[in-house]
Amino acid sequence: MKLILFANTDWYLYNFRQAQARFLRARGAEVALVSPPGEYGPRLQEAGYRWLPVDMKRSSMNPLTELALIAQLVRLYRAEQPQLVHHFTIKSVLYGSLAAKWTGVPSIINGVTGLGYVFGEGGFFRRLLRWLVERWYRMSLAGTQAIFDNEEDRQFFIRRRMVAGDASHVVRSAGVDLDLLVSRPEPAGEPVVVYAGRMLWDKGIGELVEAARLLQREKVAIRIALVGRPDPANPASITEEQLRAWDAEKAVEYWGWRSDMVNVYNEAHIFCLPSYREGLPTTIIEAAACSRPVVATDVPGCRDAVRHGETGLLVPLKDPAALAAALRQLAQDPALRLRMGAAGREMAAVEFSTTRVNEETLTVYARSGLKGL
Repeated sequence: MKLILFANTDWYLYNFRQAQARFLRARGAEVALVSPPGEYGPRLQEAGYRWLPVDMKRSSMNPLTELALIAQLVRLYRAEQPQLVHHFTIKSVLYGSLAAKWTGVPSIINGVTGLGYVFGEGGFFRRLLRWLVERWYRMSLAGTQAIFDNEEDRQFFIRRRMVAGDASHVVRSAGVDLDLLVSRPEPAGEPVVVYAGRMLWDKGIGELVEAARLLQREKVAIRIALVGRPDPANPASITEEQLRAWDAEKAVEYWGWRSDMVNVYNEAHIFCLPSYREGLPTTIIEAAACSRPVVATDVPGCRDAVRHGETGLLVPLKDPAALAAALRQLAQDPALRLRMGAAGREMAAVEFSTTRVNEETLTVYARSGLKGL
């Protein structure tokens, strides 16, 4: 039995879907991983997976380029003849579903991992793009099984008639491996707050910088670090120049890209994600698994991964003063940090293990008609 997992980056497959691929392979499936080429494709091959590159440009809106990608996917699915395809991220869902239907793939699963840039606030262009994408979603998701990270996103799609209620499911996150995410004691020195992820305005990084300035004026002993890099394919990307300017101002520290995320979490005392909206952020769960308390915005996705007052603190959206107050509270209360960190580790183990996530995903596969796994 052959299955295909298709995402818009090899980085996503490497970091978030290897556990799923291992699980399926252990059950006797032949698993192929599909994505645009990048530095993680060869790593997937070194890990023993069959990885197939496709020529996808995430930011492209050129009709000829996009039609060529769909044609390439049609050829790939026709040649591979998988029994099931599982798509992650918007272009993979929209284009992969069409290719799978045209080539007669029996089971089609679509993972809607958050609403993304197109459904955020914006002007005429974003509203026009949203109008087009909604109609394409209706066409692509019809006759498939859709998996959402949280119930609010699922209900949004149902209300907008992009998916049928009985063909939609919630599987909370890609799961985390508790054996890899080890928890170490807090480091000595001033409390360190870490944001880790893509450098996007929609992640609330502007508000985090403003909160850092407020805390500096109050002379609170705290350091705030940004870990990651810009995403030029996303219109909400923050420039490298802006990040360097904040670092030079000493408002925040810009650490850049780090691949050793377990060390990053353990170098921190607090994890922070003041995002405008999420699917279900893996970084929050990973930080919790490393026994770090979390400060996040009270928005869909974030509030699904944080128990307010127990594993972290939720603050209002786009409110630097409230964000600064929450960070100050945790920075000045080591006992509270340790208590919340321990509760977060327990939550990650009980609610977000890869074992639970993989079993729930397999149930959706069965709903699609796949048998024999």
